[in-house]
Amino acid sequence: MSNDAAGATPTTITIPSPAGPGAAEAERPRLGIGASLPAADTRAKTEGTFPYAADLWAEGLLWAAVLRSPHAHARILSIDTSAAAAMPGVRAVVTHEDVPGEALYGRKVVDRPVFAADLVRHHGEPIAAVAADHPDTARLAAAAIAVEYEVLEAVTDPEKAFAAEPLHPDGNLVRHIPLRYGDPEATGEVVVEGLYRIGRQDPAPIGAEAGLAVPRPDGGVELYTASTDPHTDRDLAAACFGLEPERVKVVVTGVPGATGDREDPGFQLPLGLLALRTGCPVKLAATREESFLGHAHRHPTLLRYRHHADAEGRLVKVEAQILLDAGAYADDSSESLAAAVAFACGPYVVPHAFIEGWAVRTNNPPSGHVRGEGAMQVCAAYEGQMDKLAAKLGVDPADLRMRNVLATGDILPTGQTVTCPAPVAELLTAVRDFPLPALPKDAPEDDWLLPGGPEGAGEPGAVRRGVGYALGMVHMLGAEGADEVSTATVRVHDSVATVICAAVETGQGFSTLARQVVQETLGVEEVHVAAVDTDQPPAGAATHGRHTWVSAGAVERAAKMVRTQLLQPLAHKFGMSTELLQIADGKITSYDGVLSTTVSEALDGKELWATAQCRPHPTEPLDESGQGDAFVGMAFCAIRAVVDVDIELGSVRVVEMAVAQDVGRVLNPAQLATRIEAGVTQGIGAALTENLRTARGLVRHPDLTGYALPTTLDAPEIRIVKLIEERDVVAPFGAKPASAVPVVTSPAAVASAVRAATGRPVNRLPIRPQAAVVTSQG
Repeated sequence: MSNDAAGATPTTITIPSPAGPGAAEAERPRLGIGASLPAADTRAKTEGTFPYAADLWAEGLLWAAVLRSPHAHARILSIDTSAAAAMPGVRAVVTHEDVPGEALYGRKVVDRPVFAADLVRHHGEPIAAVAADHPDTARLAAAAIAVEYEVLEAVTDPEKAFAAEPLHPDGNLVRHIPLRYGDPEATGEVVVEGLYRIGRQDPAPIGAEAGLAVPRPDGGVELYTASTDPHTDRDLAAACFGLEPERVKVVVTGVPGATGDREDPGFQLPLGLLALRTGCPVKLAATREESFLGHAHRHPTLLRYRHHADAEGRLVKVEAQILLDAGAYADDSSESLAAAVAFACGPYVVPHAFIEGWAVRTNNPPSGHVRGEGAMQVCAAYEGQMDKLAAKLGVDPADLRMRNVLATGDILPTGQTVTCPAPVAELLTAVRDFPLPALPKDAPEDDWLLPGGPEGAGEPGAVRRGVGYALGMVHMLGAEGADEVSTATVRVHDSVATVICAAVETGQGFSTLARQVVQETLGVEEVHVAAVDTDQPPAGAATHGRHTWVSAGAVERAAKMVRTQLLQPLAHKFGMSTELLQIADGKITSYDGVLSTTVSEALDGKELWATAQCRPHPTEPLDESGQGDAFVGMAFCAIRAVVDVDIELGSVRVVEMAVAQDVGRVLNPAQLATRIEAGVTQGIGAALTENLRTARGLVRHPDLTGYALPTTLDAPEIRIVKLIEERDVVAPFGAKPASAVPVVTSPAAVASAVRAATGRPVNRLPIRPQAAVVTSQG
C-alpha cells in the first residue's frame, strides 16, 4: 500500500495467503510453452483458501450499502437522507450532491450517473450509499432513505425506442451501422426468411462482487477490487472523486473468474466516495440480487434475416436487420454492434450483403461486454437460416455449409481480407466425420438418460434424437482502431524470475502463460507473477484474447531482452554471437558443445531486468457503408450437437457436443481444453436455460434460483475432436483466443439439433419448451 505522507501510519490490509497447505510438495510439472503447467492458484481455489475480494479486511472498517431504484423509469422528486443519517452507527450518507468530480462515468461512453439525480433509467440504478459500523446497520439506513418518485412509463421494447421520447440527453440511438457490400439488385433462386430473438444472458460471475476503499494520507484513495481493467477503473474513479489519477490507486485482488466486465464501476465509485467522506476504510460486498441489477448483461437482440442462394445452395446475398437492446446506458454497445454487423453472414462466402444494425437505449437492465458479444447473437440467426435453406433445398445441412465456407484470402462483407488462418472447411469436416454417440436403451434403469432426468415425466417413446451443426467466428483484440498495447517487466535474481504486468488473471490463464514464457526463454524454473495494481503501466482489459496476445507478447519480448543480457558475456568470452547459444532445461550450451554451463552459474548473483511493450498492427473504424479493416484477426470453431428431445414435454437433453477449433497454437493443453469446455457449457446455458427475465423493465427473480445456470448434470459429453494449429504469423506464439468462439457457436449448434429432432423452426434463445413440442399437426 502506498503511503506518501512522511511519518504517517499506514492502514493495515489483511489478505489471506493464497498458498494452500502442501503446495510445496506438489509434483513438479514439465515446464515451458506446450506443457500443461497448472495455475499457481489452483490448489488454493479448490481448497477454499483463495483470497477473494469479499475476504478483505482493514482496521477501523466500515460497511457500505447502496440504495437502488425499485422502478425502471421514474422522475426523482426528492431525496431525504435525514432519517438514515440520524441512525446510531451511521457515519456517512452520500447522494449525487456529494460527488465532487464528474457526475457521469462510462468505460466507453460517459453517460451513466454515479447516483441518479433527476431521473431513474433502469431497475436497480443507484440513488444513494451509506457507510456504517455494521453491515446490518448500513442496509437498514439505506432502506430508511426516503425517495419520492414520479413513476414514468418505461420504454422496454427496443423497436419502440426509435419513436419514444429521449431517455437520455444523448438520445435513444447509441449507434447505427448500415453495411453495404456488392449489388443490391442481386437475387437468388431460393430465398428463406427468419425472425430470431436472443435473450438476456447474465455473466453470473463466481463469487460476490466486492471491494474495499482505503483513504490515503495524501487525500487520495486506494480501491481493492476484482477489477478486470484496473487502469480504466482508476481513471473513472479519479474523475468522479475530483482527484488526479496518481492519487487514486486500484489494487486487483481475488478475481475468481470473469466472462465479461467482472466489476461494475457502480460498485466501486460509492466505496471511494464513502472512504473519502469518512476518512475510514469502507467495504462493500454486493448481494447476488445487486449484481443482477447492477452489472452489464448480454444484449437482448432482435434479428430479421433474408438469405438468397442459387439452386445448388451457394449463397448469393444476405439481407439482415439487427437490433441490440443496450439497456439504459451505452457501455460497449457500439463495439458489440460492430461485431454483430461485421459477422452477420458468418464464416461463409457471401458475394452481396446488406445489413442494417442498430443499438438503442431502453429502460431495461444495462447491456455490455459478455464473452462473444455481438457474434453470438448473429451466429444463432445465420445458422438458423442455413438450416432453413438446407431444408428448402432438400440437402444435408453439413453439406450445405461446406459449399459456402470461408477460407484464408476470402473477403468479409466489411471489405476486409481474411489474412489469418481460416480452416473452416477442415473444422466442419472433423465434427461431421466424428462417430455419433450410441442411442440410449429403452430400459427403466436408463431413465436418467431421458430429458428431465430420473424424476422427469417423460416417456422413452416420445424422445427424438437430433443432430445439428454450427460454425462460429469471433474477432481477436479490440476493434475499429482500438490501441491495444501492453507493457511487461521481467526481472531475474538468484535464479528466480518475477513478471510485472498489469494483465489481470481472470481465469483465461495469463499468469500461467507468463510463467511458461519466462521458463522457456530463460531456463528459470521458479517464476512469480506480481500482483496487479495501477502503479504498473497499463495492459488493458482482459477481453478478446488480449492478454494471451498482447500482454504475453510483452512478457516474451522482455524475457528475450533479459536472455540477451544473460548470454552476451558468455558469447563475448567465447567469440561467438548469442544466436549460437541456446537455453534448455536450465542449461546454456553452444551449437558446437564447447560451452556448457547452468543458468544459475551464468547469473552468478547478478540481477537482470528489462521492460518491453507489445502493440499489434492498427485497425480502422467501419465507415458509413460498414467497410474497413476493423479487426486484427479472427478465430473459428465448428460444433456438432447431439440432443434428445421429449416432443411431448418439450424438454431437451444435450447428449454430446463435438468441437473442432482453430487455436493457432496450443500453449497449455490442459488449460486450453478447460477453456473450450467451459465456453461450450456457457453456450449451452444461453441455448436452454439462461434468460434474465423482466416485466415492464423490472428484473424478475434476480437470484440463482430464478436464473437457471447449467449445472454439472446439464453438461454433456464434450468431445474436442480436433485442434488445428495453423499459427497466425502476426500473433506472438501464433495462438488465438480459446473460450469466446465456443460460447458463440454452441447455442446455434444446440438450436440446430433441436430443429433436426422436432422439425420446428426454433427461432428464440433460450429455447422454450413449447418451441420443442410436436403436436399431431406437426
